Amino acid sequence: MQRSTTDVVVGIFVAIGLLAVVFLALKVGNLAGFDVEGGYRLEARFDNIGGLKARAPVKSAGVVVGRVESIVLDRETYEAKVIVEIFPEHRFTKDTIASILTSGLLGEQYVSLEAGGDSAYLAAGDRISKTQSAMILEKLIGQFLFSKASETTGGSK
Repeated sequence: MQRSTTDVVVGIFVAIGLLAVVFLALKVGNLAGFDVEGGYRLEARFDNIGGLKARAPVKSAGVVVGRVESIVLDRETYEAKVIVEIFPEHRFTKDTIASILTSGLLGEQYVSLEAGGDSAYLAAGDRISKTQSAMILEKLIGQFLFSKASETTGGSK
Protein backbone atom coordinates (compact mmCIF):
# COMPACT_ATOMS: atom_id res chain seq x y z
CA MET A 1 0.00 0.00 0.00
CA GLN A 2 2.86 2.35 0.86
CA ARG A 3 4.56 1.65 -2.48
CA SER A 4 1.49 2.48 -4.61
CA THR A 5 0.96 5.80 -2.76
CA THR A 6 4.58 6.74 -3.43
CA ASP A 7 4.19 5.82 -7.10
CA VAL A 8 1.09 8.03 -7.44
CA VAL A 9 2.82 11.00 -5.77
CA VAL A 10 5.88 10.62 -8.01
CA GLY A 11 3.62 10.35 -11.08
CA ILE A 12 1.77 13.54 -10.16
CA PHE A 13 5.09 15.32 -9.57
CA VAL A 14 6.43 14.21 -12.97
CA ALA A 15 3.19 15.30 -14.72
CA ILE A 16 3.37 18.76 -13.11
CA GLY A 17 7.02 19.03 -14.16
CA LEU A 18 6.18 18.15 -17.77
CA LEU A 19 3.36 20.70 -17.85
CA ALA A 20 5.73 23.35 -16.48
CA VAL A 21 8.31 22.57 -19.20
CA VAL A 22 5.65 22.81 -21.94
CA PHE A 23 4.37 26.12 -20.52
CA LEU A 24 7.89 27.59 -20.39
CA ALA A 25 8.62 26.42 -23.94
CA LEU A 26 5.48 28.19 -25.17
CA LYS A 27 6.36 31.38 -23.30
CA VAL A 28 9.94 31.44 -24.57
CA GLY A 29 8.72 30.88 -28.13
CA ASN A 30 6.09 33.64 -27.77
CA LEU A 31 3.43 31.07 -28.62
CA ALA A 32 1.37 31.16 -25.45
CA GLY A 33 -1.93 32.69 -26.53
CA PHE A 34 -2.84 34.48 -23.33
CA ASP A 35 -2.90 37.92 -24.92
CA VAL A 36 -6.04 40.03 -25.00
CA GLU A 37 -7.66 39.87 -28.44
CA GLY A 38 -9.40 42.78 -30.10
CA GLY A 39 -6.46 45.11 -30.59
CA TYR A 40 -5.92 47.21 -33.67
CA ARG A 41 -3.41 46.71 -36.49
CA LEU A 42 -0.81 49.17 -37.72
CA GLU A 43 1.61 48.91 -40.62
CA ALA A 44 5.27 49.93 -40.65
CA ARG A 45 7.78 49.57 -43.48
CA PHE A 46 11.48 48.97 -42.92
CA ASP A 47 14.49 48.71 -45.24
CA ASN A 48 15.92 45.90 -43.10
CA ILE A 49 14.26 44.00 -40.25
CA GLY A 50 17.29 41.92 -39.24
CA GLY A 51 16.09 38.85 -37.32
CA LEU A 52 12.64 40.17 -36.40
CA LYS A 53 10.04 37.41 -36.34
CA ALA A 54 6.28 37.16 -36.17
CA ARG A 55 4.96 37.16 -32.57
CA ALA A 56 7.91 39.33 -31.45
CA PRO A 57 6.92 41.89 -28.83
CA VAL A 58 6.07 45.50 -29.59
CA LYS A 59 7.29 47.70 -26.73
CA SER A 60 6.93 51.30 -25.71
CA ALA A 61 9.08 52.54 -22.81
CA GLY A 62 9.98 48.90 -22.12
CA VAL A 63 6.34 47.84 -21.70
CA VAL A 64 4.85 45.25 -24.07
CA VAL A 65 1.99 47.01 -25.90
CA GLY A 66 1.43 44.52 -28.72
CA ARG A 67 2.86 41.80 -30.96
CA VAL A 68 4.21 41.54 -34.50
CA GLU A 69 1.44 39.84 -36.48
CA SER A 70 3.07 39.32 -39.86
CA ILE A 71 6.06 40.27 -41.99
CA VAL A 72 5.99 40.31 -45.80
CA LEU A 73 8.18 41.73 -48.55
CA ASP A 74 6.54 44.43 -50.66
CA ARG A 75 7.14 43.34 -54.27
CA GLU A 76 7.16 46.90 -55.61
CA THR A 77 9.34 48.79 -53.09
CA TYR A 78 11.33 45.80 -51.76
CA GLU A 79 10.70 46.94 -48.22
CA ALA A 80 9.67 44.70 -45.33
CA LYS A 81 6.04 45.41 -44.46
CA VAL A 82 5.50 44.67 -40.77
CA ILE A 83 1.96 44.44 -39.42
CA VAL A 84 1.74 44.89 -35.66
CA GLU A 85 -1.27 44.36 -33.43
CA ILE A 86 -1.49 46.87 -30.61
CA PHE A 87 -3.48 46.01 -27.48
CA PRO A 88 -6.70 48.07 -27.36
CA GLU A 89 -5.81 49.99 -24.19
CA HIS A 90 -2.80 51.69 -25.85
CA ARG A 91 -2.95 54.60 -28.31
CA PHE A 92 -0.13 56.22 -30.24
CA THR A 93 0.12 59.57 -31.99
CA LYS A 94 0.44 59.97 -35.75
CA ASP A 95 4.10 61.03 -35.44
CA THR A 96 5.12 57.86 -33.61
CA ILE A 97 8.52 56.43 -34.56
CA ALA A 98 8.88 52.65 -34.98
CA SER A 99 12.37 51.18 -34.53
CA ILE A 100 13.69 47.64 -34.51
CA LEU A 101 15.85 47.12 -31.44
CA THR A 102 17.59 44.20 -29.77
CA SER A 103 17.25 43.15 -26.13
CA GLY A 104 20.83 43.17 -24.93
CA LEU A 105 23.78 42.52 -27.21
CA LEU A 106 22.56 39.28 -28.79
CA GLY A 107 18.97 39.04 -27.49
CA GLU A 108 15.66 38.88 -29.32
CA GLN A 109 14.63 41.66 -31.63
CA TYR A 110 11.46 43.67 -31.05
CA VAL A 111 9.64 46.71 -32.41
CA SER A 112 9.94 49.81 -30.26
CA LEU A 113 7.34 52.58 -30.54
CA GLU A 114 8.17 56.12 -29.43
CA ALA A 115 5.16 58.41 -29.34
CA GLY A 116 5.54 61.97 -30.54
CA GLY A 117 3.68 65.14 -29.61
CA ASP A 118 0.94 65.16 -32.26
CA SER A 119 -2.62 65.57 -31.02
CA ALA A 120 -4.06 63.10 -33.56
CA TYR A 121 -3.87 59.36 -32.91
CA LEU A 122 -3.22 56.41 -35.23
CA ALA A 123 -6.33 54.39 -36.06
CA ALA A 124 -6.72 50.77 -37.12
CA GLY A 125 -5.08 50.18 -40.50
CA ASP A 126 -2.92 53.31 -40.41
CA ARG A 127 0.72 53.30 -41.41
CA ILE A 128 3.56 54.43 -39.17
CA SER A 129 5.51 56.67 -41.53
CA LYS A 130 8.65 57.22 -39.45
CA THR A 131 10.70 54.05 -39.08
CA GLN A 132 14.25 53.08 -38.22
CA SER A 133 15.59 49.78 -39.51
CA ALA A 134 17.48 47.21 -37.48
CA MET A 135 21.20 47.66 -36.93
CA ILE A 136 22.99 44.62 -38.29
CA LEU A 137 26.01 43.73 -36.16
CA GLU A 138 27.92 42.17 -39.06
CA LYS A 139 27.45 45.31 -41.17
CA LEU A 140 28.66 47.57 -38.35
CA ILE A 141 31.77 45.41 -37.81
CA GLY A 142 32.46 45.46 -41.55
CA GLN A 143 32.19 49.26 -41.68
CA PHE A 144 34.48 49.58 -38.67
CA LEU A 145 37.10 47.28 -40.19
CA PHE A 146 36.86 49.05 -43.57
CA SER A 147 37.33 52.47 -41.94
CA LYS A 148 40.34 51.18 -39.95
CA ALA A 149 41.85 49.67 -43.10
CA SER A 150 41.40 52.93 -45.03
CA GLU A 151 43.00 54.90 -42.15
CA THR A 152 46.00 52.56 -42.22
CA THR A 153 46.51 52.81 -45.99
CA GLY A 154 45.77 56.54 -46.03
CA GLY A 155 48.21 57.30 -43.20
CA SER A 156 51.18 55.47 -44.76
CA LYS A 157 51.34 57.65 -47.90
